[in-house]
Amino acid sequence: MANEFPYAERFGVHRVLPERPTSHEEILAELTAMAQAEDAAWEDGSCSGTMYCGDHEHYDFMTQAFGKFGHVNVLQRDICPSATVFEGEIVAMALSLFHPEAITGSTPAGSVTSGGSESIVSALLAYRDQARAERGIERPNFVKPLSAHPAFDKGGHLFGIEVRDAPIDPETTGADVDAMADLIDDDTIAIVGSAGNYGYGTIDPMADLSELAVDRGIGMHVDGCLGGFILPFGEMLGYEPIPPFDFRLPGVTTISADTHKYGYGFKGTSTLLFRDESLRRCLYFFKTDWNGGKYMSPGIAGSRSGGLLAATWSSMVHLGREGYLERARRVFETSFAMQDAVRSHPELRILGRPTFCFAFTSDKLDIYHVNDFMKGRGWRFNGLQYPDALHMAVTGPQTQPGVADRFAADLAEAIPYAREHAGEPPHTGAIYGGAPGGATPEVDGFIKDVMAGLLDTMQSVPPE
Repeated sequence: MANEFPYAERFGVHRVLPERPTSHEEILAELTAMAQAEDAAWEDGSCSGTMYCGDHEHYDFMTQAFGKFGHVNVLQRDICPSATVFEGEIVAMALSLFHPEAITGSTPAGSVTSGGSESIVSALLAYRDQARAERGIERPNFVKPLSAHPAFDKGGHLFGIEVRDAPIDPETTGADVDAMADLIDDDTIAIVGSAGNYGYGTIDPMADLSELAVDRGIGMHVDGCLGGFILPFGEMLGYEPIPPFDFRLPGVTTISADTHKYGYGFKGTSTLLFRDESLRRCLYFFKTDWNGGKYMSPGIAGSRSGGLLAATWSSMVHLGREGYLERARRVFETSFAMQDAVRSHPELRILGRPTFCFAFTSDKLDIYHVNDFMKGRGWRFNGLQYPDALHMAVTGPQTQPGVADRFAADLAEAIPYAREHAGEPPHTGAIYGGAPGGATPEVDGFIKDVMAGLLDTMQSVPPE
């Protein structure tokens, strides 16, 4: 029960609203204690992904920017025109990374969303509605490689789009373009390639996918949610393998890139970029005959905090091209050093040709026994399946001195541990969004328990 109520002994559990107000000082003291305890889980560089910046000075700077606009609703642009400045310039700065100068005959556009999932499902919605209006498609489908993010499946579920999965090339871990081509028909609205995909950090064969999209007359989305704000700088620095994956390819019609990952903003912002503003217009919603007034929104979200826009804009302007290049250099160099440590063990195998993010498996050991040992040393990897593997997205905290060396030393000890425990069931497994072994059931149990307590309280109150 301790994991379901992690702070119960120290702070108690709120099952209903407190009867009386709680002082600012008491609340802030509780929050400070929680934050300090949880920051310790990633500050030493042992956690894959999650905390992309890891720089408390940068976080404090963005907190100040957020605080000046956190109370603002960006729907009210008449009294907060700053939101137009922030959003427009975030989109413009993001577009500048993906070679908009290669676009001819149309005007690029973009939007700021709440994260990668909203960027992805928004792209699907735009493709669906454009295909319905221009091609009369009533039963749309979308084709993706199996490695593409589940947000595409979520979007298909939400918007009535059939999502067709194509196998990936087991050697490269990239999309199998021929297999994707076989799934395209007259009702296909778009395809996707990842730069890079979440699991392996590898980049799909974008030029071939672009050619396929142009040949079939359909859209092509590039999922750069993970790599969008680091791969362009890796290309500038000359790292391999980073092929063109952006608007230089004529088939690319949309790109998603998360500012809250390697853009080093706070969680809660992403960008969705369009080759042509006509596709962007498919996301606008209008309700002109509502008695509350004419209602208009530029995308799925309604009210949004101006704080996130201000913090993201501030992060991008503060770091600038030089700042992003230097951070990218440290991430890539650290990732390559960690990959070399994996390759030094014949029992382990890197999947595909990764860059900043990599995954490794084993044909001789249960990789989750390796993970069991590494978890005991404080490492938190993301678990994969089909095949079982461990994924490491290298971020700012790993670039601290000594972290890559510690990874190599601990990994060397994990191999004999895995051999010794062969045949035993491992303690960890593959769960997205939680350490392998998973916090999701615990969180779910906590919510269920709190809701049960709430229902008990409600039922104990006599009706009026």
